[in-house]
Amino acid sequence: MLLTLLAGVFVGIVMGLSGAGGGILSVPALVATQGWSLEQAAPVALLATCLGASVGTAEGLRRRLVRYRAALLIAAASLPFSWLGVMLAHAVPTSLLTVAFAAVLVFVALRLLRNASSATAELGWVEGPLTGHIDPESGRFRWSAATAVLFVGVGAVAGFLSGLLGVGGGFAVVPLLRRYTDASMHVIVATSLMIVALVSLGSLANALSHGAVLPAVITPWFAASVAAGMLVGRRFVRSLAPHHVQRGFAALLLGVAVMLLLRLM
Repeated sequence: MLLTLLAGVFVGIVMGLSGAGGGILSVPALVATQGWSLEQAAPVALLATCLGASVGTAEGLRRRLVRYRAALLIAAASLPFSWLGVMLAHAVPTSLLTVAFAAVLVFVALRLLRNASSATAELGWVEGPLTGHIDPESGRFRWSAATAVLFVGVGAVAGFLSGLLGVGGGFAVVPLLRRYTDASMHVIVATSLMIVALVSLGSLANALSHGAVLPAVITPWFAASVAAGMLVGRRFVRSLAPHHVQRGFAALLLGVAVMLLLRLM
């Protein structure tokens, strides 16, 4: 139990710093400490991620960093794709799902490392055209048809991966918003946390409707530990440079991917 709680605090800290990583680290943490399969760990990870991200969202709203209209559209767009992901997860063998999970981790980690080591690490994912523009006077997105399509697309990706892998989708939301908008990293992290909270809640509802179970003993303690870690992470996020956060998160993702693949051997 102690290892599980410590893992939950660590997951919360990472999520508070990066706006992502709740589900993508919670699932392997529960697999490692509880000996569960990905299917068993996913609903508990979703609940813990939802609670932790909600705590971070409240802090972001207080500081007026959350772009809540964008978050609501992205979350709404994610719901049908989350359902598709859940359906596919039930049809795919556990070993193949684990390999897919590890592959996603490696892909995201490599892109984060590429971004953090580039000259444009503070400005965006990579050099390229932007679709979502922030109004410098209001600090909000300038809405257009292209902006709305962008956010719907981000929601589709986040929702599908959330349902398929039992994650909150933040690891996809953050890099996509970094790549296609000119929002600051602090705004992206805060907005991502709201998206993660909503997407996790929707994916959890889908999972429960398909027979997922939340163990009564572990679930509340793990969720509380993630929320506690979130408070710690949000306290220190302003003192760390974005590229340092990206490199640290990338290293974690690579380590988790290796651990998952080793368990299959």
